Amino acid sequence: MCANLSVSLLAIATVTASSALARDNVQIAGSSTVLPYASIVAEAFGENFDYPTPVVESGGSSAGLKRFCNGVGENTIDIANASRAMREREVAVCVANGVSDIIEVRFGYDGIVIASQLDGPAFIAFKPSDWFNALGATVLIDGALVENPYHSWSEVNPNLPAVEIAAFIPGTKHGTREVFEEKVLLQGCEDTGALKAMIDSGMSEDAAEHACLSVRTDGKSVDIDGDYTETLARVDSNPNGVGVFGLAFYENNTDTLKVATMSGVAPSTETIAVGEYPVSRPLFFYIKKAHIGVIPGLKEFAEFFVADEIAGPDGPLAEYGLVSDPDLADTQALIANEQVMDINM
Repeated sequence: MCANLSVSLLAIATVTASSALARDNVQIAGSSTVLPYASIVAEAFGENFDYPTPVVESGGSSAGLKRFCNGVGENTIDIANASRAMREREVAVCVANGVSDIIEVRFGYDGIVIASQLDGPAFIAFKPSDWFNALGATVLIDGALVENPYHSWSEVNPNLPAVEIAAFIPGTKHGTREVFEEKVLLQGCEDTGALKAMIDSGMSEDAAEHACLSVRTDGKSVDIDGDYTETLARVDSNPNGVGVFGLAFYENNTDTLKVATMSGVAPSTETIAVGEYPVSRPLFFYIKKAHIGVIPGLKEFAEFFVADEIAGPDGPLAEYGLVSDPDLADTQALIANEQVMDINM
C-alpha cells in the first residue's frame, strides 16, 4: 500500500508540473493599491525580457490572497498583491491547501489620504478624532456612550465645513480598510476617550476595539468595494463628498482633488519616508515558491520588480508615488535566496 501511495503521489506531482508548463505567463491578482505599480513593472518586464507580459488583476488584497491560497498548480495564481501583511488565518488556509512555502516581499510604502473635490468645501485639516466622531456607530458625548447623532462635519468639529457628512471609505475586502481602521478610526476612538469608556463599562479590550471599528449604517458612511476610480466617481458626483484614497492615486488626480492634512501633517513621499505622516502602510506581494522554476519568468519578474532601477527612489514606481523602502537591498537578497516566511502552524 505504501508503494502504491508513493507512486500515486509521484504521478500527481508529475501531472501538476506538466500542466503548469502549459501556462507560460506569470499571473497576479490582489490589491487595487498595488495594481498600478505591478502593472508598470509587468509592462516593462514584457518589453525587456524574453517572457510574456505578466497578467495583473485587481480585486482587493483579501480576494487576491484567497485566490493565492487556493492551492499549487497551473490553475492558481503565482503572486498575490497586498496593501497589508497576510493574516494568520490566511496563512493557515494556504498551508491547509498545500501552499506552505511563501515568499513575502515588502517593496515600498504608501500613504492613505483624505481628499475631496478641488473646488468643494474646505476640507483641509483632519484629526483621527474627527473621523471617529463622524463615522463611529457609537461615540462619547458628555461622558456617555451614545448612538452617533452627528449629521454635519461642523457638529463634529466647528473648524470643519458646515456640510452634511458624506464619507466614502474602502470596503472591508480592501487592505486599505484595515489601515484606515487602525490608524484613523481606532486612534480616534482612543483620542476621544470612547475606547476607555467602553472598557470601563465592562467590555473586554478586544470587544471595545471591535466596537471602535463599527461604522454607522445610516448612509453617512459608504463602503466602496471597487477601486479608487469608484471612490473618485462618488466624490465627483457629490460636492460635499470626502473620500479615502492611496497617495499615488491622489497625486495622479490633483486636477480634480485636494488633500487634507492628518494631525497637522501633509501626506507626501517625504513625510511618509521619515514616518511623520500617521496614515501610511507597507506594500507587499507574495510569491508561491512552488511555482518558481515551473512558471517561466516568475523569479525574474520578482527580482525585476524590486531592482533599484524600478523600485528605488529614482525609479518609475517612485515617480508614480511609491515611497521607496530603505531596506530594498535586503528584499533583493530575500528574493535571490528564495527565502520563505517562517510559518509555525
